[in-house]
Amino acid sequence: MKLIFASRNENKFLEIEKIIPKKIQLGNLNELNFYDEIPENEETIEGNATFKAEFIHSKFGVNVFADDTGLEVEVLNGKPGVHSARFAGIECNSNKNINKLLELLKNKKNRKARFKTIIVLIFKQQIYQFEGIVNGEILYKRKGKNGFGYDSIFKPMGLNKSFAELSIEIKNKISHRAIAMSKLIDFIKEIKS
Repeated sequence: MKLIFASRNENKFLEIEKIIPKKIQLGNLNELNFYDEIPENEETIEGNATFKAEFIHSKFGVNVFADDTGLEVEVLNGKPGVHSARFAGIECNSNKNINKLLELLKNKKNRKARFKTIIVLIFKQQIYQFEGIVNGEILYKRKGKNGFGYDSIFKPMGLNKSFAELSIEIKNKISHRAIAMSKLIDFIKEIKS
C-alpha cells in the first residue's frame, strides 16, 4: 500500500518515515511533481490538516495524509496554536518563534503547554482523523540540539529532558506526531486485515 504524505517539511517526513511500517510505502509530494507550498490559512489545526489532505487528493486522486501541529500554551490561551510555525511573523524561523514565546512567558509562573497533532487521512475517498497530544511545560531556556521547531523548550510531562535532548528513537515513541501516527497505522492494519 502506498500513502502520500502531503507536506514539504523534511523534518516531519524523516520523523514519519522512521515510525511508519515498511509494509506502507511512504511517498512525498515530489513524486507527484508537486513542488509548491500547500496553503495553511485555516483557523484551526484540524482545518489545516484537512485542507492539505483534500488539496492533494483533489489534484491527484491518491491515498494521502496530512498533518498539522500546534504548540498550545495555557497562560497564552492556547497560543501560538494553529499559528505555531509563523508565530513571529511571515518571515520567521524556529529561533524567532522561540524568542517570541520565551519573551511572552518571561514573568509567567504557569508554563503548562501541550503539543497537538492532527493527521487527516483520505483513503479510498473517505476522510479519517487522528489526534496526538503530549502535555508538558515550556522551559526557561533552550536545551538540546535534536529535533526542530519548539522541541528545545518543550519538556514533556514525566521526563526531565526537552524533546530536543531525546534521541529520535525515543521521541518517535512518545511524541504527539508519533501518537497520531500510531492511531493511523492501527487503523490501516485494521482495514487491511
